Amino acid sequence: MTSLEPTSGAGTSHSPRPIKVRRMRFGYTAKPLERHYVQGDLVMSHVVAVLSALFPQGEDFFVRSVRHYADRITDPDLKKAVAGFTGQEVSHGREHRALNDQLQLMGYPTARIDRFTEKGLARAERLYPPRYRLAVTAALEHYTAALAETLLSDPDAREILGDTEVRSVLLWHALEESEHKAVAFDVYRAVGGTERMRILAMCVTTCMFLGVLLLHTTRSLLADRAAYHPVRLVKSIAALRHSPFLRRAVIRRVAAYLRPGFHPNDNDNTALLDEWTARLFGEQGSLSDHLV
Repeated sequence: MTSLEPTSGAGTSHSPRPIKVRRMRFGYTAKPLERHYVQGDLVMSHVVAVLSALFPQGEDFFVRSVRHYADRITDPDLKKAVAGFTGQEVSHGREHRALNDQLQLMGYPTARIDRFTEKGLARAERLYPPRYRLAVTAALEHYTAALAETLLSDPDAREILGDTEVRSVLLWHALEESEHKAVAFDVYRAVGGTERMRILAMCVTTCMFLGVLLLHTTRSLLADRAAYHPVRLVKSIAALRHSPFLRRAVIRRVAAYLRPGFHPNDNDNTALLDEWTARLFGEQGSLSDHLV
């Protein structure tokens, strides 16, 4: 029988790979974004805007959930990983706030979504104990890692983002999410989090996350005149069936989290990280000029 008790001695340990904090600067004036900036796709443009709007408050929540247990972490490698995780997440929040300001000017309700998210997470912090909040953080970090590594590994996923500055932001974000994907999980395990709570948190979080994403995307679309063109709307919704982010391999990857004994590093991403670190930040890296 599989144990549902704390798993501090089981599974793959956190990676010793250094987690580098990169200060970035993105701009949206040199090449302004089109209204439907995801290759002209109506629904996906709203989905990406909603996800970006959720990130800043979400990243802050992740940092608070992990840092709550900072004084209980004794492993020096994990301490360094937490510091790197914190720095990266703070940077993600800052850059997504800048992107969200641009999206707000374009007509997307990013400010409203940010306020809604802030209130919802504040309520969660009042209602739920710290260890459960950490379990939720680990679950959401698994989602972001699965989507991030799909973006990095699947040319079709990158193709739909075109060559806009949004693509640059998301590639940088994807690389760093992949670098620190195991940190919240390892902290959860180090402080005695159980398999039972981890799996329960993933089930509850999945329902909440998908519900919030659907709610905000629908409300965002309702405020867009283009969504009232029935042919365009139906074609855009139908195209979601072929989205690289909804392929069976991605769904299986997300669902693997429910397996007792799972660890984020079960999916080895070392080669992917090496490839994209060089492609983005190597000598001829496409984002080297964005580093501050």
